Amino acid sequence: MSGAALTGMMIIAAGLFAAGLFGVLARRGILFQLIALEVALSGPALAFIAAGAYHGEAEGQGMFVLTLTLAAAEVAVGLALFLRIRRAKGSDDSDAVSGLKG
Repeated sequence: MSGAALTGMMIIAAGLFAAGLFGVLARRGILFQLIALEVALSGPALAFIAAGAYHGEAEGQGMFVLTLTLAAAEVAVGLALFLRIRRAKGSDDSDAVSGLKG
């Protein structure tokens, strides 16, 4: 992989992360925030793969597996919270979380 290809991949990874971060901050629905968070996590995963391929090392793939595991755990916890909020409040608005105390 050349330096120009690495630069292009890093720009795409930064764009994915920025789009995901914007989605998390701009949307109020928890389900949409979870999807945006997955997009945001795919940015660093792509950066790890690209850097590992550029340097010819396997650590990039190992970090990708770690990122993928983190994303799977985030989805499991996030969907459980989504279902709990949906049952308790009848809404998927993230502002309803403060009403779940006690």
